[in-house]
Amino acid sequence: MNHRRSPEPFLWMLFSSGGMVAALMVPILLFLFGLAFPLGLLSAPSHAHLYAVVHNPLTRLVLFGLCVLALFHWAHRFRYTLYDGLQLKRYAVPIVVLCYGGAVVGSVIAAGLLLTV
Repeated sequence: MNHRRSPEPFLWMLFSSGGMVAALMVPILLFLFGLAFPLGLLSAPSHAHLYAVVHNPLTRLVLFGLCVLALFHWAHRFRYTLYDGLQLKRYAVPIVVLCYGGAVVGSVIAAGLLLTV
C-alpha cells in the first residue's frame, strides 16, 4: 500500500516561518532605509560599509532566507485568498503552480542577485 504524503505541512511551515521573519525584519529594514537614514535621524552608513556588509556570506544567507520565506508566505496566503476569498478552488492546480512557481522563480532571482552583488 503506497500512500502519497501531502506537502501541506511543509507549506504551512514555510508560511508561518515566512510570516514571522517578514514581521520581524522587514519593518526594521524599512524604518532604517526608508525613514531614519533619508531623514537624517541616524547617520547613514557609507557605500563602502554597506558594500562590505552585503559581501559577507552570512549577510547574503540572511537576505536570501528573508526573500525565500517572504515569497513562500505570500504564495501560501495568496493561494488561500484565491481558494476561499474568491471561491476559485476549482482552479486548484493552476493556482498552486502559479503561486508556488512564482515563489520558486522569485527565490532563484534573489539567489542570482545576491550571488552577483
